[in-house]
Amino acid sequence: MTQYALTVDPGLRDLRAADRLLQEVAAELALTEGVFGCTHLVRGGRPRVALSLAVPSERLLRTVKERLTDRGHQVQDGLPDPVGRAVLYPGAATLTGTLTVTELLSRSAIDRVTVLGVHGPPAPGTLLVTRDHVRPQWEGGELVLTAMPAAGGALVPFEVPEPTPCCADH
Repeated sequence: MTQYALTVDPGLRDLRAADRLLQEVAAELALTEGVFGCTHLVRGGRPRVALSLAVPSERLLRTVKERLTDRGHQVQDGLPDPVGRAVLYPGAATLTGTLTVTELLSRSAIDRVTVLGVHGPPAPGTLLVTRDHVRPQWEGGELVLTAMPAAGGALVPFEVPEPTPCCADH
């Protein structure tokens, strides 16, 4: 399926705010399951988080572009880079609770799971405790979830839902 993509740079510095904005836009526009919404870290003189949306039709792309422009956002055609962190993707809403690796892969657009510090993929029946927060990354054209070992031989996604800000106790 052909994807039509655009990039929005809302000037955000926080991933959680970027996630919320992507989810608000998807809800407001009633975007379908075939949509991918990603965050992209922009480095340089003004570090920030850009957003990308990839949709299945040119008509939908025009609608999304119009709405975002009406909200005051600058919109550009295409993706900012090929390694976005996926927030919206087919099957994302079904990845709740505890699933096997096989269930995770069959229910979503995620292509594979890697485990930090482990060579090779996890066994298909390995449990993954999603914490209702599954954020895979694009790597070489594949959507890859990085997980880490957890208690009882299970896995958890590497990214935690509510991270403690750096230096929170200072």
